[in-house]
Amino acid sequence: MANDLIVRFAGEGGQGVVTASEGLSQAAAQVGYHVQTFSTFPSQIKGGPTLGQTRVSTLPILSSGDGLHVLVALDEYAYENNKEDLFPDGIIVYNSKEFSLDLPNAIGFNVDELARSTGNPLSANMVMIGAVAGLANMPAEYFTEFITKRFDRGRDNDKDIIDANIKALELGMDAVKDSTQTLPKLDEPSKTSEERVLIKGFEAACLGALAADLDVFIGYPISPATTMLTFMQRNLIGDGKHVGQASSEIESITSILGSGYAGKRAMTSTAGPGLCLMSEGIGLAWMAEVPLVVANVQRGGPSTGLPTKTEQSDLLMALNPGHGDMRTPVIAPGTVEECFFAGAHAISWAETYQGPVILLSEASLAERQQDIPKPDASKINLPKRLILENKNGDTPQPRYAGEELTPFPVPGNIGAYTANGSEHDEQGDTTHLGKWHVQMTKRRFNKLKLLENDIYEFENEDSDVLIVPWGGSKGPAREAYDELIANNEDVGWAYSMFVHPMPPKMLELLQSKKLVVVPELNYMGQYASYLRTMKVNAEPISQYTGLPFKKSMLVNDIKELISKELTGIS
Repeated sequence: MANDLIVRFAGEGGQGVVTASEGLSQAAAQVGYHVQTFSTFPSQIKGGPTLGQTRVSTLPILSSGDGLHVLVALDEYAYENNKEDLFPDGIIVYNSKEFSLDLPNAIGFNVDELARSTGNPLSANMVMIGAVAGLANMPAEYFTEFITKRFDRGRDNDKDIIDANIKALELGMDAVKDSTQTLPKLDEPSKTSEERVLIKGFEAACLGALAADLDVFIGYPISPATTMLTFMQRNLIGDGKHVGQASSEIESITSILGSGYAGKRAMTSTAGPGLCLMSEGIGLAWMAEVPLVVANVQRGGPSTGLPTKTEQSDLLMALNPGHGDMRTPVIAPGTVEECFFAGAHAISWAETYQGPVILLSEASLAERQQDIPKPDASKINLPKRLILENKNGDTPQPRYAGEELTPFPVPGNIGAYTANGSEHDEQGDTTHLGKWHVQMTKRRFNKLKLLENDIYEFENEDSDVLIVPWGGSKGPAREAYDELIANNEDVGWAYSMFVHPMPPKMLELLQSKKLVVVPELNYMGQYASYLRTMKVNAEPISQYTGLPFKKSMLVNDIKELISKELTGIS
């Protein structure tokens, strides 16, 4: 018996390998397993090396896994470029129409021919799922129930589609049933009364923003953030709600800037190149103190870079997206579940301190499909914008009075002012006097204190060494930490999705340590660099392959870094 199954479907874009991995995850989650997916593909519309990976477990899942129990390869290139990730006892299932293998752990059959024999040539991905189910001794009932639910949409030919896919599933299972290669039977999923949902990271972030009563979403299509725009087009509906597709990133940021100025909760989504173009608009929002949220789904850069690959290389730009003295609040969720709460907190932060907030995700986290406890939207009761009201008929104070937050005058109501990108006085009128620049700069930074909280994780805080990941590297880093602890290594753990401002108590903890180890997906060690500006002895473990970390690599690298950095330190 086994509690873990990791399967990778690899081939060309358009062959259904990502659909197969997500179908496997949906079927497994439906009967109670924990699942997590990972996919990567080139930036062209069709073709190019593509893979979809699913991890199925009876235990909660932190990462997509270090290796593969099964590799389903639809062509020779897919086999050659993924075979190194197989566990020693892993099994290869390959499309014999494209190539042949003479290996004891390889099973070949013509996937396309079996799919065509069902009457539905598009069912090839179900043939692949059937082969995996047969090797893992997973009952066909797990998948037939999923197929029926997925394709029963009230169409005249629903039954034909369902029957063809069930037939494809059975053909895949039959293709491997006589093989001498088998996997240990997967343990039965554990029963739980907890309601869980299967959801992707970008969907969770959008739902969090909706739970925080988002009013306006305007975006421009860009990989890998377009899915947020299309999700909002379907779901941000009702009186007073608006979704729009802009003609550019500049139009996106200025549109939500106007929405925020009008008193609306406003948001956009983009990726690194788009965030560059939005920098002037974000600077105006900071200067004029207008609430808005920019969700930046990070990809490989710079320039066009790696449009569909994952990276964590936009942190420094997110913290300082414009010129001059500014430091934008940044929230970077580390799990799909955290994406929901990050979406809600981002809206609340923008409204609370009256300024721009960056919700910093990354490609692998945004597209990751995972089962999570169903978020309770009724518990999202976060602070909202302080609106200027004149209940006593007194003359209201100026918009930018003093060095602390003041109520926000919504246009059309009392408190007329100028929302000005030039330095200004308390009324918003342009000034070049040094005293106003000093006062307003202090004011803009003082407001950040309103966002400080004590929400962070920590374990074994007495250790001299802390592992402190950020964003989507949390899962593999946590797996590495757990293994190090199991092997009696003296390390601690600290984490928060609130990157800036960081919880003050967490910062104090980090400053007290001899070494803070930061796993992050960028060349420059950006989070470690940011921590060092706050007197934290932080050193990065960097990876910039366009792929997530693997636990085994992190375990080795953390040990080496600790040995190197602490030599001679008492």
